[in-house]
Amino acid sequence: MQLKDVIEELEQLSPPSFAEDWDNSGLMCGRMKKEIHTILLSVDATDEVVEEAILSEVDLLVTHHPLIFTKISHITEDDIVGRRLLKLIGADISCYAMHTNFDVMGMADEAADRLDLRDRDVMKVTYEDSISREGIGRVGNLPSEMSLRECAEMVKEVFNIDSVRIFGNPDRRIRRAAISPGSGKKMSEDALLGGAEVLITGDIDHHDGIDSVAKGLSIIDAGHYGIEKIFVPYMKDYFRKKMPEMNVIVASQDEPFIVI
Repeated sequence: MQLKDVIEELEQLSPPSFAEDWDNSGLMCGRMKKEIHTILLSVDATDEVVEEAILSEVDLLVTHHPLIFTKISHITEDDIVGRRLLKLIGADISCYAMHTNFDVMGMADEAADRLDLRDRDVMKVTYEDSISREGIGRVGNLPSEMSLRECAEMVKEVFNIDSVRIFGNPDRRIRRAAISPGSGKKMSEDALLGGAEVLITGDIDHHDGIDSVAKGLSIIDAGHYGIEKIFVPYMKDYFRKKMPEMNVIVASQDEPFIVI
C-alpha cells in the first residue's frame, strides 16, 4: 500500500477539516508513492523515537503531536526539529501527525468510553453543520455517584497512570464529569457550562486549579501524556482492523518526566 492510500484511510477516521486552524496535523515529510509495510506509533516524534524508527527500519512514523508545529525557515542539525527531519528524510521514513483532528474524531470518545461516561455531550464545540456537532472533550455522567478521591483512583486505573493531582476536596461527592485529554487549562468554563463537577485533564497550573475550585469545579490532573497516550493503542487497533497487512510497532516512549 502506498503512503497516499494510508493517508486516505487515516483521513476517513479523523478528517483534516476537524483540526483547529492553528494546528499542523498531516504529513510532516514523505513521498506519497512510497510503499508502506511497517509503521511505528508514538505520541511524539522525539529524538529517541526517531532513532527507534530508523533502527526498526520502518516506512512510516505516525504520531499524535506534529513534529513541525510552528513555522520553520531552515532545516539544519542546529535545530531540534531540523535534526529530526534530516534523520527521517535521510532514512526515507515518512512522518504523519493526527493531532486536533484526532482529538475531535477519536480521542474524545475513546477517553469518555474508558470512564464509561453516560448521557454524554461534546464539551467544547469546534465544528458544527446541519448534520454533525463535534469538538474537544466530552461531558457526561459517571457510572455512579462517587467521591472525588474514588474518581481519581478510577482515572489512574483506566488510563494506567501511577499518580494524579487533585484540586478540590477529595471527599466531595460527584456524578457529572468532563474529560479533555492533553492540555485542559482553558477548558474549565466549558466544563462548567456542561454541568460538570470535575474536569479530568492535564497541564493545570496553580492558579487554574485554585480558581476552578472556587467556581465549584474540582480538577483531576492526569498529565498531558497520561491520557493522550491512548492514541497509540487506539491506532494500533485501527490498523489491525483496517489495514491488517501492515506491520505495526509501538514506540517505547514513556512519560517525559519522573516523580521522585
